[in-house]
Amino acid sequence: MTGALWAVFSGVGFGVFQTFNRRAVQGMDVLMATFLQLLVSAVVLSLATVLTLDATVVGRLTGTAVLNFSLAGLLHFFVGWTFLNASQKHIGAARTSSLIGTIPIFGAFFAALTLAELPTLYGVIGILLIVGGVYLVNDARIQRVPVAATVGAPRLEGRATGLRSLGFGLAAAICWSLSPTFIRYGLAEVDFPLLGVTVGIVASALSYAVLLLVRRSQGAVGPLEMEALAYKVFAAVLVALATWMRWISLDLAPVAVALALSLVSVPVVNFLSPLVSGRDLERVTAQVWLGSILIIGGSLMLILLS
Repeated sequence: MTGALWAVFSGVGFGVFQTFNRRAVQGMDVLMATFLQLLVSAVVLSLATVLTLDATVVGRLTGTAVLNFSLAGLLHFFVGWTFLNASQKHIGAARTSSLIGTIPIFGAFFAALTLAELPTLYGVIGILLIVGGVYLVNDARIQRVPVAATVGAPRLEGRATGLRSLGFGLAAAICWSLSPTFIRYGLAEVDFPLLGVTVGIVASALSYAVLLLVRRSQGAVGPLEMEALAYKVFAAVLVALATWMRWISLDLAPVAVALALSLVSVPVVNFLSPLVSGRDLERVTAQVWLGSILIIGGSLMLILLS
């Protein structure tokens, strides 16, 4: 199977994950949600590693490969997933997914900053399209609506608008624009994507466990609803498999191609999130669709034509 096809499967899987993850994070603390996501994913990927790879493959790990895989994991999972969960909790799955689609704009920025590679005319047009799309998605103002709480009195759930509401989603995009570099460095030494992603996510889960213990000792971790837990476990299994496929695509295809095809997650989330979370929480209007299309189109221009 080609790297491009793996990238498409990963994008679809990640889109479905984001849809169900939205339901989960509404009923739990962001830190607890991220830790459960890491823990379940680490277990799934560790089992897959044990069942499909022999001990000689693990023995090929070098110190620098472990370091690169761990750095990629800390960026993508430890930090990136935290920002993803926080963004979904604050502004919903559809708007967060569209913000994740801005990854190429940060890739272009870092290339200009570190390699003096300025974008072409197509790249500039792509950047303008992405900025316009982000504006449209973020400007789709949705009124706060009452939602029956699982425990206790009804609560108000809503999605913030304005520049501050973009922060978490864009921060996740920045992390995910940096992690492929370390993934490629690690895979250049040990060409086994499953082993690499397992090392990265286990390192992140262990680090997050320490953080959660410290936060819990300070009483800073909120309660956990059982319905939210069920959605979270299912979503974590989905994202583990989607992430594995993403690393395979990065091993077999150019980074630009893998990033471009992963954008299929955006329409998947736009279509599924109102069905799973309800149209009262996920109002994917024509304006949101238009903004998403601009982001995808601008990203494709920036990735493939710059």
